[in-house]
Amino acid sequence: MEVSQQDQYIVIELGTEKYALKISEVYEIIKKQKITAVPNSKAFLEGVTNIRGKIVPIISLRKRFQLGETSVIHKARIVVVNHNEEMIGIVVDGVNQVIKFSDIQPSTEIVSGVDGSYFQGIGQSEEGFIGILNLEYVLVG
Repeated sequence: MEVSQQDQYIVIELGTEKYALKISEVYEIIKKQKITAVPNSKAFLEGVTNIRGKIVPIISLRKRFQLGETSVIHKARIVVVNHNEEMIGIVVDGVNQVIKFSDIQPSTEIVSGVDGSYFQGIGQSEEGFIGILNLEYVLVG
């Protein structure tokens, strides 16, 4: 995968694991707020919330990756992404930093115990390797 100097990524946290999203895919990052559950929805859909007058679906990345819930919620954030002209919120344990990778390799089939399809690559930084999320697969599957 070719690394562009302009490609910046936001590093998000799920427990001790770190993942990255292209900054160009991120609309905004907000504190976790009240989410209204939607009955008979997918297991990873937390529900919906109102962001500036728009009803936005919110998914839990923890549930999407089939990780257990966490008791640490004070750092939890909603990363709002723009996907196919629709805003979607992703609940993460925390947002770490903006980063540029020195090298990006194609992802392997199994990464951190999570299906490799969730990743478009593995970025190398000073902190080590970070899985770059494939937003399309994470949101739609």
